[in-house]
Amino acid sequence: MSVETLTFGCRLNIVESEVMRGRAEPGAEGRDLVLVNTCAVTSEAGRQARKAIRRLARTRPGAEIVVTGCGAEVERAAYAAMPEVARLVGNAVKLRPENWGETADIMAPRAAEASAIDRMAGHTRAFVAVQNGCDHRCTFCVIPFGRGNSRSVPVPDAVAQVHRIVEHGGREVVLTGVDLTAYGRDLDPDLTLGRLVRTILREVPDLTRLRLSSIDSVEADSDLIAAFAEEPRLMPHIHLSLQAGDDLILKRMKRRHSRADAIRFCASLRALRPGLVFGADLIAGFPTETEAQFTRSLDLVAECGLTHLHVFPYSPRPGTPAARMPPVSPDAVRTRAARLREAGAAALRHHLDGAVGTDRRVLTERGGMARTEDFTGVRLATEVPSGEIRDVTITGHDGQVLLAA
Repeated sequence: MSVETLTFGCRLNIVESEVMRGRAEPGAEGRDLVLVNTCAVTSEAGRQARKAIRRLARTRPGAEIVVTGCGAEVERAAYAAMPEVARLVGNAVKLRPENWGETADIMAPRAAEASAIDRMAGHTRAFVAVQNGCDHRCTFCVIPFGRGNSRSVPVPDAVAQVHRIVEHGGREVVLTGVDLTAYGRDLDPDLTLGRLVRTILREVPDLTRLRLSSIDSVEADSDLIAAFAEEPRLMPHIHLSLQAGDDLILKRMKRRHSRADAIRFCASLRALRPGLVFGADLIAGFPTETEAQFTRSLDLVAECGLTHLHVFPYSPRPGTPAARMPPVSPDAVRTRAARLREAGAAALRHHLDGAVGTDRRVLTERGGMARTEDFTGVRLATEVPSGEIRDVTITGHDGQVLLAA
């Protein structure tokens, strides 16, 4: 029989699914075990997860469906009511199959567990979880209640994990976490994400590419900023947790940066590392958002020079302060999300136009695809093995990805 994982949500969930699968396999002989790692960032994420669980039960009769993740943590009653679910496992114990029968307070853990994996099944790049949890309380977000307090993986453990991946042929590593720029505060007052990045690049010289998952610009430390300017193996792509472009909406979200902070951060980093590409998370239709306030978010795409957008129509999460604020009409939420996506598509096309005729170094993926150093997708002329670094000439684009000779 087998252990299969079905993962929703963030890169941290992807890492944890791989760890769970590896640790569950020794005790799964004779069982058809499916581990469903859920997400709670939006109501749609929960709906999709529950739909997938019902489909699994229909298509794999007899499978033992174990459900965990943030959805199972913060929407426990909804998953517990599903007859298809054999067991619910809390986030606090999901990485230890021997403890799956226990009930644990997600706020209790004070240390983050290292990944201890060789590679990411089905992924060209490997995600290394170096931080978990969040101490902030953004008014729209339930994730701190699904993940607990901020906690960091010790530097030696993080470096050892990167070493392990490189020794097994990995070319690119992505450092990930819930609040990545909070890294180190629980370990040492002077330990920062920038210092971790510098240490990994120094201690693992055979690592070809290092990336970061989403960061909070206002928390970026001086070592991290300097690393983007000075370390060519730290890839020139930053994904920012911006969420909005209007100061009053940012305040109501309980974010820690202003519109001016975001614009200044992008301009200063781009001056230090020309060619740096920015992505961002943006929420459309946050409660109380007026058309004028939304327009400031729309304008932020150009003012920050954003290229890769993740647009989220606002989704009320029960128990959060934002869910009690006056809502924007559903039609306006959908329309604003569509307008943000259109602005993002136009920004991406402009970026792709500028790459035509250039030579780019790419990391090959499955299906004839690859990624440039700035994370732009490239469709190759012929399918090649994944995980190789190649130099290609960009001949055009299709509006979404570059085309290579």
